[in-house]
Amino acid sequence: MAKIMEIIAKETKGKSYHTYKYSYDSIGLPAIDYDDDPNKIMKWKESAETGSPKRPIDLKPLADQLQEIGETPLLKYFLDGSRHVFKVDDIAYNKQVFPVVAGQIGIGCCKRENKHMYKERFYRELVLALPDKANADGWNDTAYFASKVAKINESEELKRLGLRFSAILPYSTAKAGTVDAKLDALAVAAVQDYMVEAEKRMVVELVKDKRLGQDAYLLKDGSLEYKVMKTGREDLRTLQKIKHNYSWVIGVSKSFNPESCLDHTGKPNSNYIADLPIYHRTPVARYENREFLGDVQFGVWYIRLRDKKRTQTPFDGVVKVEKIMMDEEIDNGINSDIVDLISANIINERNPTCYGTDRRWANHLYPVFLTESYVKSKYISTEMFLHLF
Repeated sequence: MAKIMEIIAKETKGKSYHTYKYSYDSIGLPAIDYDDDPNKIMKWKESAETGSPKRPIDLKPLADQLQEIGETPLLKYFLDGSRHVFKVDDIAYNKQVFPVVAGQIGIGCCKRENKHMYKERFYRELVLALPDKANADGWNDTAYFASKVAKINESEELKRLGLRFSAILPYSTAKAGTVDAKLDALAVAAVQDYMVEAEKRMVVELVKDKRLGQDAYLLKDGSLEYKVMKTGREDLRTLQKIKHNYSWVIGVSKSFNPESCLDHTGKPNSNYIADLPIYHRTPVARYENREFLGDVQFGVWYIRLRDKKRTQTPFDGVVKVEKIMMDEEIDNGINSDIVDLISANIINERNPTCYGTDRRWANHLYPVFLTESYVKSKYISTEMFLHLF
């Protein structure tokens, strides 16, 4: 049975080198991986909520009240997206050699009903990132690579395993041969962009199916700061086009760059987050970055879930919360009562914990941990996946 790279080399008239295959996750250098844009700067001088508070707000009384009266949790749906990316070969076109990258993408949404978690929907997408040189004519990449996906999916081995590839993603080779060329990074970025598009697609479907509302919020694991994309579905490339699908969506980040926060004078203000008392939230700050994110504004605040006496760093136990500001909220700010209610519900998700199972336990919310675990359980094993190539 022909392997995928044999099919690709034949169909695109390239030369496969059958090079060593490996996971990019296994060779990564130690680094701090933030959920949000690590280069952004956010000033607290402009409030994004109606109450315009100046000090941290204690939410323990409200959180306790919600539990005492048995209020149904506001957070009903939980979404997590992840990807595993692999170098699977090198391929030559016109005497130049380019990396071939493959990815497994998992997007899962779980819902909570009667204190039980159920699968709402799940996507598993297999994708391949090829250099744009694979389309020698350079005409209509969409149709060209779609035809190659169809050829791959005719593979007897894929049919036997019940697998299908969703897309071939071309990456730019314009800088090939230059000092700045980072072709592996461009290929991995193509897979990342496809994952982000799949997350947006799932949110759109949940809204279309009337799953979300004022009593049924979706908590998305990680940031909502989706950059403007140049590829993919036209209707999903910018948040501006789909932002009204996010009326009942919040993003909660376990990791963030505290150095990005400045006070009203423009000086670093990370100690404000580090010293945040337990069960308190910060005021909501307004954030926008038209160049990176387009014409969308965010309300951003932080909540401390754990006592810092029991964590390793002062930022463990703090989560960052984002909400896309809708039309009237841009003018007037997000209703402070809504911010308090969302925050109190997040505080009530602090237990149980995944202590001993995940090193990020102090910043993790258990329904998110369960959703993340479900998505990861659906991956094909590394050995089986690499064997396809």
